[in-house]
Amino acid sequence: MDKNQLGVQYMQEGKWEDAAKIFNEVIEENPNDPIAYINFGNVLSAVGDDDKALKFYEKAIQLDENAAAAYYSTGTIYFSNDQFEKAKKMFEMAMKKGLHSSDNYFMLGLTLLQMDQGKFALPYLQRSVELNEDDVEARFQYGLCLAQLELIDEAIVQLEKCIELDENHSDAYYNLGVSYAFKENGKKAIDMFNKALEIQPDHLLAGHAKKLIEAAK
Repeated sequence: MDKNQLGVQYMQEGKWEDAAKIFNEVIEENPNDPIAYINFGNVLSAVGDDDKALKFYEKAIQLDENAAAAYYSTGTIYFSNDQFEKAKKMFEMAMKKGLHSSDNYFMLGLTLLQMDQGKFALPYLQRSVELNEDDVEARFQYGLCLAQLELIDEAIVQLEKCIELDENHSDAYYNLGVSYAFKENGKKAIDMFNKALEIQPDHLLAGHAKKLIEAAK
């Protein structure tokens, strides 16, 4: 196992100091290795030092302008800091440089959703789910995006798959309830809201929606 792999293993185990030490050694031994800079940036990002992490990703891109992972990691920092326009550019660059992973499609789709561009987000979220069918969050966001675009039948299919993968996903049940209410199936909607409340008794949206439907009867 080379040092970069060892450092990644330390990261997976949450041993951030050990990982940083290893990546620092790699950089000292080979200052032109972009992967070490990306990995060191990921450690810094994980411990909350975003500004320093961005500098390491920048250095990786200077060393290799095709370092797709550096663009992706930069995008995730911009996204977590609500800089969605910058995040979008970075995820698009990562894709342009060859990163066609489910995570990159998902993050680009999620970014576009945050920018109220659901129509543009949809194909990326769809592709993310195609590449990783067991990604609960990707499937949930895909279902949500379909619902926002009023593609209700398609949304129900995705949200039901979401609860097949995670039977305790209260938000998926809530949004299924909303979808059934949209289709004027009040009984099914209440069943879904009840399920959401069973999992999460303080689910305010589900509680409120249930009261509205019951009051309308």
